[in-house]
Parts: sequence; structure tokens; C-alpha cells
Amino acid sequence: MSDGLVVENIESFYGDFKALHGVSLALEPGKVLALIGANGAGKSTLLKSICGLVSPKAGRVTWRGRDITGLRGAQTVALGIALVPEGRRLFKSLSVEENLILGGQIGRSGPWGLQRLYDLFPILQEKRHQPATSLSGGQQQMVAIGRALMSNPDLVLFDELSLGLAPIVIKDIYAQLPKITGQGMSAILVEQDVTRALSAANQFLCLVEGRVSLAGAPQDHSRDAISAAYFGT
Repeated sequence: MSDGLVVENIESFYGDFKALHGVSLALEPGKVLALIGANGAGKSTLLKSICGLVSPKAGRVTWRGRDITGLRGAQTVALGIALVPEGRRLFKSLSVEENLILGGQIGRSGPWGLQRLYDLFPILQEKRHQPATSLSGGQQQMVAIGRALMSNPDLVLFDELSLGLAPIVIKDIYAQLPKITGQGMSAILVEQDVTRALSAANQFLCLVEGRVSLAGAPQDHSRDAISAAYFGT
């Protein structure tokens, strides 16, 4: 029985559209998995199926030996799974600090609190009283990451970590990733920049039209093989 995350043959739908076809993966504590694939491949649906925003119609999601298939989002957060959503989804009416504090409302104990976050992203302390949505895109992404970390998760799901951000901002955020995942925390990373994602990960999973086309450790597959899997050729 795994003490990490196990996804077994899940099938997820949006209405009548089948977005995932029998997808499986296993992720041990402290490991980072890069989830790659073209737009519409099912990456976001897989993250949502893990954290309770989409309920799989078949298959099973197990977290630390417990079946969590179909649990709601608030329940999976309480169990230590946090999502950094695509597009950040910050609360417009709240300040930076209020957005962060909201992430900690679940009350899980752990190393992450406001001061540790401000040490990680000093600019957020400087702007803590400003409306979160008045910040630059990169700073908003830092708030979204911080809000997830405030729940003191054991698994963080990053959906499109660098989408729409300037290269220098992406570099800064990736430079902080080892500090985020370096204490036994696992992560799944959805990323448009495949090279960057693979360089940050211990393992990867490539999806094409809701099916796994290739999986394993990045160093065990050639770039040509990964590219072919990505494009479904």
C-alpha cells in the first residue's frame, strides 16, 4: 500500500465528453511529476480528478492508502492536497495577505505560515496590503502558490505554473521550487515549457487526448521519444 498518490485507470467526463481514458500514475512522497501534453490533452482534468473538482466515473484515486475518489475539494485539502489553479483565481476583493490567510483556514499544522512565505517571496510582504489582483501576473502567481502552501499540503498540484509569465519571472519561480518541495512534499507540475518541466521533475507522464502516451523518468527516454509521445506520432 503506497503512502503517496496512486491513480488507477480513471475515466473522467465533462457532460458527455470523455476527457480521460483509463489514466494511471503513482507518485511517492517527496517526488515531482511533470504532466505534459498539448492543449486539450486532459492535464487539467487529471489534476481536478485528483483534488476533487471533477469526480471520476470509473477507476480509483488513492492518497496515503485511503480511497479519495470523488471526495470534494475541501475534503482533499484537509487531507493535504492543494491546487494552484490555472489562471490563479485570486479573490479580487481581498488583499495579498487576506488571500494568503484564507489558504490557511483549513488549520493543518506544518512549516508554512505568513513569515515563511514572505521569506520565500519578499515582494509579497512589501505588497501585502494591496488588492491581490492589482499585482503583476508573476506576483499574482506567487500569491496563488503561497495560498496553496498556507494549507500546509503534502501534495501540491501546479496547473500551468508559468502560463502568461515573463521568462525572468518563470526563472525566479522555478528557482524557488526546490525550497517548496524540498521537505518531503510531492508535486505534480503541468507546464507548457516541456524542457523546463522535465528538468524540475523526477518522473513524467505524457497525455494525448486523455490517454497516457509515455511515462517514466526523463533521463530514461530520448527527447525524440518524448516529442513523439507529446504529438501522438
